[in-house]
Amino acid sequence: MALLLPSFPRAASWVAAAAALLAVSGCGQQVSVENADVPAWQATALPSAAGTVAADSGKILNAQPRAHTEEVPAGTYTLTLVCEGGGKAFLAVRSGGRELADLGAACYRTRESVKVTVAESGPLEISASSVDAPLLYAYQLAAAG
Repeated sequence: MALLLPSFPRAASWVAAAAALLAVSGCGQQVSVENADVPAWQATALPSAAGTVAADSGKILNAQPRAHTEEVPAGTYTLTLVCEGGGKAFLAVRSGGRELADLGAACYRTRESVKVTVAESGPLEISASSVDAPLLYAYQLAAAG
């Protein structure tokens, strides 16, 4: 029994080191934003949903907002945002100069969603931004089900 006690701390430290190595290697697989294939990334990070009326994706390389305008019919929708690269991304949704939604997501492929009600058919402006550039982002606006 005395022979097992000295080897237990060494075995425990090896197990802890192996677990830490696995955890770091799993978290360290971030996409290189500058060289990323955005459509390929979007296909896995935020696949198309049924009833999508607006969607966009891209790179934010220098903290400049990226705006996209889409004609959207009146209705209730789910807006989903995902990003990757570290930090946080934000979406602002406006219709007729009025803000309908403001959504933020942590950039570790965590999807965030919010309900959006569009009272009248017409142009909807969706602006993606981040102060944590560079990062990849993708969003979609789909009929709420």
